[in-house]
Amino acid sequence: MPKFSANLSFLYAEVPLIERIALAAEDGFGAVEYVSPYAHDKAVLAGALKVAGVKQALFNLPAGDWEAGERGLGCLPDRVDEFRRGLDMAIDYALALDCPTLNCLAGIAPKGVDKAKLDRTLAENLAYAAPRLAEAGIGLVFEPINQRDMPDYHVSTTDHAEAIMAMAGVENLKLQYDFYHMQISQGDLVPGFERLLARIGHVQIADHPGRHEPGTGEINYGFVLEALDRLGFDGWVGCEYRPLTTTREGLGWMKRWR
Repeated sequence: MPKFSANLSFLYAEVPLIERIALAAEDGFGAVEYVSPYAHDKAVLAGALKVAGVKQALFNLPAGDWEAGERGLGCLPDRVDEFRRGLDMAIDYALALDCPTLNCLAGIAPKGVDKAKLDRTLAENLAYAAPRLAEAGIGLVFEPINQRDMPDYHVSTTDHAEAIMAMAGVENLKLQYDFYHMQISQGDLVPGFERLLARIGHVQIADHPGRHEPGTGEINYGFVLEALDRLGFDGWVGCEYRPLTTTREGLGWMKRWR
């Protein structure tokens, strides 16, 4: 059976983040994840995780000014120093929260900058981050994100992501495979996942259209989740969707699966 992680940037949005951790545990999630922990005291987060009895599955490296529309620093040539400072902070938080995996967001491609230069910057940043994280016992992933939801995001397909991984040339680097983004960007969901299985470090799910819970759209999540089991994927499956009504009212899909 897949191990489900509640993405608290999407679920239980009616209460503050710290309170969402307990609600996720009550509803049977074994772990939590979110966009960013950095606005919160790491000791408070760690205490909430311990009390709830859930794991911290994932969070992102610092991604710039989210409210201003920034979506990562990885590919930005003029922000390399900021990326490296953010990595130090991320490691500090990951160790405090016993978080096994961090996600690097590539970022929005700046207008007028050569795409090859953005690729090189991203690959070099990943090559810098991966061994630093490995020394701390932390894995590194990065994810393709569809350009319909995030226009001009620099990496939107697994082919592009694989090319970046080849350029980076480091071992401690895997893909975050989000079935929702992949459905929009390229389709061929399960064959693509199976081909890349050895290079996938984290999975996220949401249905399409609408980015709601599994069972509300066109993706056959019964087939997808059975494939994860059949193929032996034992990582966390992050539930990064917008509930159609409330989080708890929409959890029937998970209860049926479990």
